[in-house]
Formats: sequence, C-alpha cells, structure tokens
Amino acid sequence: MGPEDGSWTNTFMENDASPFQLELTWNRGRTEPYANGGDDTHIAFEVDDYDAFHRLHEEMGCIVFENHAMGLYFIADPEGQRIEIIPAKA
Repeated sequence: MGPEDGSWTNTFMENDASPFQLELTWNRGRTEPYANGGDDTHIAFEVDDYDAFHRLHEEMGCIVFENHAMGLYFIADPEGQRIEIIPAKA
C-alpha cells in the first residue's frame, strides 16, 4: 500500500505461527542515510478501544503525531522512540 504518487510503499509480512505482523516501508528516491531508522523505525500496537486510548494519551500529553486520514497516531516513549497506535481490525 502507499500513496498514488508512489513516493513510498508498505509491504506487510506475517505467518500463521505468530500473531505479529512486520511492516516494511520503502521510501522511493531517498538518498540520505537514516538516523536510527528515523520515524519509520517503530513498533505499533493495535488497540481494542482506540478512542479510550487516544483520550488517555492526549491527557498524558504524549501524542507526537496524528494522521487523521489513516486513522492512527503516534506517541513517544521517554527516549523519543515512536509507538504507533492503530484501531483493531473489524
């Protein structure tokens, strides 16, 4: 998946032996090196009650980025590493 302009693409890998999924992002045309992976290196959690978690994280003041169009947001741990929060699949 990715935007219509093809500037980046995501590929998802998973298997039947694990409940986890690996997402690989390719930023086409990028020539500069990543610093510790940049914002693309993060862990994501799927949450059952997205709105409740959003309210909690908003109250905690730890939301660092929201993507309303994709229905997700990021929080940061004390060291600044991003954690993606996504709603559970229906």
